[in-house]
Formats: sequence, C-alpha cells, structure tokens
Amino acid sequence: GTICNMGAEVGATTSIFPFDEKSAVYLEATGRKEVADEARRIMEYLQPDPEVVAHPEKYYDQLIEIDLSTLEPHINGPFTPDAAYTISEFAKAVKENNYPRKMEVGLIGSCTNSSYEDLTRAVSIVKQARNAHVPVRAQFLINPGSELVRYTAERDGILGVFEEAGATIIANACGPCIGQWKRDDEVKDRPNSIVTSFNRNFAKRNDGNPNTHAFVTSPELVAALTIAGDLCFNPLTDTLQNERGEWVKLAEPVGFEMPPKGYDVEDAGYLAPLEDGRDVQISIDPNSNRLQKLEPFRPWNGEDFIELSLLIKVKGKCTTDHISMAGPWLRFRGHLDNISDNMLIGAVNAFNDTTNSVLDPVTMGYSPLPALARKFKAEGVGSVVVAEENYGEGSSREHAAMEPRHLNVKVILVKSFARIHETNLKKQGMLALTFSNKEDYAKIQERDKISVTGLKEFAPGRNLTVELLHADGTKDSFEAAHTYNEQQIEWFKAGSALNAMNN
Repeated sequence: GTICNMGAEVGATTSIFPFDEKSAVYLEATGRKEVADEARRIMEYLQPDPEVVAHPEKYYDQLIEIDLSTLEPHINGPFTPDAAYTISEFAKAVKENNYPRKMEVGLIGSCTNSSYEDLTRAVSIVKQARNAHVPVRAQFLINPGSELVRYTAERDGILGVFEEAGATIIANACGPCIGQWKRDDEVKDRPNSIVTSFNRNFAKRNDGNPNTHAFVTSPELVAALTIAGDLCFNPLTDTLQNERGEWVKLAEPVGFEMPPKGYDVEDAGYLAPLEDGRDVQISIDPNSNRLQKLEPFRPWNGEDFIELSLLIKVKGKCTTDHISMAGPWLRFRGHLDNISDNMLIGAVNAFNDTTNSVLDPVTMGYSPLPALARKFKAEGVGSVVVAEENYGEGSSREHAAMEPRHLNVKVILVKSFARIHETNLKKQGMLALTFSNKEDYAKIQERDKISVTGLKEFAPGRNLTVELLHADGTKDSFEAAHTYNEQQIEWFKAGSALNAMNN
C-alpha cells in the first residue's frame, strides 16, 4: 500500500502488484471473502503472463532490478519527498545542510503508513525503550489509518503503549499531514525539524511554517527518532542513554502483518448509498460558506484563445499543495468559489521570487494572485499559468484543477506535467500544454498577452501555436505540444468531462 501510495507522489499513473494468495487472505481478513473468492477464480488474469516474467525486458520500456537485501532504511526531505538519504548518510546531511538537529515532533499515521502492521512495528520500538527505561524526548502523535485499525489497535493494547510513552492519539483522518492539528510548541516562523510517516512534506504543508523541516520515513524510524529526539541518531548503529545512565541499543522492529485475533470494529462509519437515488433532493443553504452547488463550466466557444493575460510565471517546484493548499482551507472544500481564494498562493512568481504576489498589468501594482484572477474573470479576460517541470506533482487533488477553471484560467503551459494532474486538468476542460522547446519558457515576459492558435484543428499529435505579444510591441511565437486523445478533446470542447457525459 505504501509503495502504491508513493507512486502517485512521483507522478506514476498506476502502481501494480500481481494478485497472490496473500492478497486473498487479506481480503478475507477484512470482510471481503466474496471478492477474494472471485479474484482467486481469475487469478491467472491478475498476474503477469509467464513469458513476461521470464523475459520482462521484451515487454517493458525499462526494467529496474532491486536487491532488497541490500536496501537500508531511508529518510527523505526536507520540503520534498524526492530528496532521499540512507539513515547512515543522514546525520552527515543534517550537519552539512545545517538542518535543525533537534527533532521536535514525531508523527505516525494519515493514509500512507498507518496500517495495523505499521503500528505494531512502531510500538515494538516504543516497548523496547520503555522496558529499558529510555525516555521519549520529542512530542509524539499517532493518527491511525482507519476506524477499523484504530479500534483493533486499541483492543490489542497497542494504542495504550503509545499513550504510556506520552503519545497523543488523534482522529483517523488526514490530520497533521494536511495541517489539521495544533502544535503544542509555538513555532511560527522558527526553523525546526519534525519527522513523519506521511507521504508529503512540502513547505508549510504540515503546520503553516515555511521553516519547518519535515522529513518522511517509515513508522518504525519515526518511533526511533522520536525517542532519541535527535535527527543524527542512527538506530542501526547508535545507542541511547536511559534514565539510569546506561547505554541502550534498540533491536530491529517486529510486527504483525494482521491482527492475531482478527480485525474488529463497532462502527466503521460507512453509510451505504441508496439503491436508487434519483428522487433525492439536495438542499443547500444559499448563504453557506462551506457548501455551494456546482454549476457546469462553459463549453469552448469554437475560437482560438486570443490575447489572454499572464496570471503567473511559476518558478521551480509547483505541487498540488502549491496550487491548492489544505489545512485551514479544508472547511471550504465543498464551496468552489471560496476555496478558490487559495489558488496558487504557494507558487513562487518567477519575476519577483515571491509567493502570492503578481503584477496587475493595468495598475502596475502587485496583487494577491486569486484577487487578480477574479479581476480578470470579472472583466471577461482569460488568463494563462506558465510553469516549469512536473507541474502538479503529488497525489490527486481535484480542486487544483477546478479552481483555475473556475477563475477563468484557460491555459496551463509548462515544461512538463505530473501525469495525474494533467489528466485532472483535461477533465475540467482546461488546455494543458507543454513547451515543445523548454527554452521557450524564458521568452515569457511579465506583461505578455498570450494567444493560442490552431484550436479549430485541435487533434491528437498535432501541436498548437503560442504567440506572445510583449509590452513593448515585439512578438514571439513557438509550438506547444499536448497529449490529448480524441475523447479528451471532446472534454475540452464540451467544457469538461462531466459536460461531455451529460451531452
């Protein structure tokens, strides 16, 4: 589950493991015997063909072989899950990069590393420390991955061990991974380090502090580092001093793949949908700031996009967190207009190296980005977002595609897309383009008017033309590529995939 979850973080469309007997046993243990039986019946179709296993290089573009016995635990960060260090290299990286060495909070949970097995492996480390009289030196928070896991872990005494060690058990939810917590220590803008078992660690994501150095790793490493309170601690080689002055070496973690007594839960929180929901009437308070009825996006008018305004030229990394932040914004997730006030407020403007500050070409003053987008929309002006590599990196977040569509952004033009976000943009009727020549990114100037032509002949594999009208009257033009297929072009023409389905 962790590997498949993290696949999305690096832009993979799909991560696949072949179905096997262990998969079936897990389905049975979680109350899905009918699914397990059906999967067993067609197991040969849920596994690679024998000739593919024998000669994978004939069937795949790239084959990577990993000797698992040579792998060492890793810790990744800060500010991106891409920066990886082995635990034996990490102390050196902390010192060389001047990362805050004191570990202030350890967090286990959210959707990625919060299974029953994860908790048992982490708690085995906590038990060792307790039995050896080694205190926990950092704040410790646990949010189980589901009510099923929480209830079972509580029944089996696992959560009790965490609590005895000073950990706080919080709700089964995204929680601190998206900023839903209140830090006991006031950090504000103070540089500090936290270690989590979450899947994302972008700046300001966990607590709103741009100087919080968040590192991601396994639950058992989170537990060990939380006990140590020191980023430079390597549990493979180092020792910890206990309350008696003795030095203690932690043994490798152990755990259970599944609960020995099986899973249990009183209320899993699932409400089955009605068999026929056609007569259900949805009533939304028109004065609500949390809920808003979605209105269909307008279809394409059949014309080229002429002289759109540049909304922002993004510099560097721009993940779905930069495009649509979570945390305090979550209360608006059912209200598209309100949540759109967070659009791209984390993106760095290439012209002033500042976030949420873009040039209004009329007043020549700098404005918060959502405010300028709203002004353009009110004036009937479409706009363009320009960005660099892997735009929209991270797991799926539909709001990151819906918000620019809602605020009349017509085109996202980038060096490259994260594939999931690119597809989400297409579903919302956006025009997602890439520079055919990445060096053309440098041609974009702050007060440019941008046209996209060739839309009347929009077709798979056929480039479009981008024309720039600079403020001094000079012009540039270049080709832009796309990956639209016939169906996705119909989404664009209809205004969105939902519009196309309704048609």
